[in-house]
Amino acid sequence: MTSIEQINAIGVAGQPWGAPEKARWQALQQVQRSYADEVVTRVQALAGKWQVQCYGQLDYGDGQYRFLALRSQPWRQDLPVALVTGGVHGYETSGVHGALQFVEQHGDEYAGKYNLLVLPCISPWGYERIQRWNALTVDPNRSFVADSPAPEAAAAMTLLASITEPVRVHIDLHETTDSDESEFRPALAARDGKPFVAGSIPDGFYLVGESEKPQPGFQQAIIAAVAAVTHIAPADENGEIIGDKVVAHGVINYPCRSIGLCAGMTDAPFVTTTEVYPDSPKATAQQCNAAQVAAVRAALDYALAHA
Repeated sequence: MTSIEQINAIGVAGQPWGAPEKARWQALQQVQRSYADEVVTRVQALAGKWQVQCYGQLDYGDGQYRFLALRSQPWRQDLPVALVTGGVHGYETSGVHGALQFVEQHGDEYAGKYNLLVLPCISPWGYERIQRWNALTVDPNRSFVADSPAPEAAAAMTLLASITEPVRVHIDLHETTDSDESEFRPALAARDGKPFVAGSIPDGFYLVGESEKPQPGFQQAIIAAVAAVTHIAPADENGEIIGDKVVAHGVINYPCRSIGLCAGMTDAPFVTTTEVYPDSPKATAQQCNAAQVAAVRAALDYALAHA
């Protein structure tokens, strides 16, 4: 992790970073775990029952990575697509491992019901360095837009554009961590030359729906399923979670497409982003992975039942 002191030592306070400052930040990032060992090996172990598709390669100079997707087979033109994405923010561990655990343990249950497309780790450079940004100091989860500044987002969008079957449901797996407040939000403020305004981290799981198509029944079905695995984040004293009004138990809404979130990159009618809290004293890493799996299953089941 990069400390606030290291971040504050980059550039001049109140001035946005230029290329030299971004290069200094990148030089601070060190590999802390292996994408090849922890992700690629699990993906390759599924080859045969699943089609493993390489949909591009990432090369930042200090690391080269293949973007990998898992596709159910046979892929059928008469079935809708269910899209599961994880690791858009590389540091959000249960998003990656929850996606893989879902495929390993429950993927076969949806044979003949969906064409399953799973992108377990969209941001492998960030996964290895436990970072929110990519090597260009760009947040991939604000970059699912035309002419994307993030190659991670651009590659995923290109893959989705090649699929002709309709996407019925998209669930994007994320975490909200204590490091959001201790590292990543201060870094964002420093990069943009703005003052850092402290916030709070909710204790528990919550969902971010698409405000243009909120689907309250869909969101609550997921919340109910996850509540059997881990606790749901309560609203704060202002009736908010991370500064946004709670619209139902454990649910807030964002305009996902207009702000470039991964959850907005398709026209799926059923869309949500999960947010697991791995730093809670009331949750284990295993529970966090299981919560992601429960969320995926509930999302897919609800979308099937309400086709």
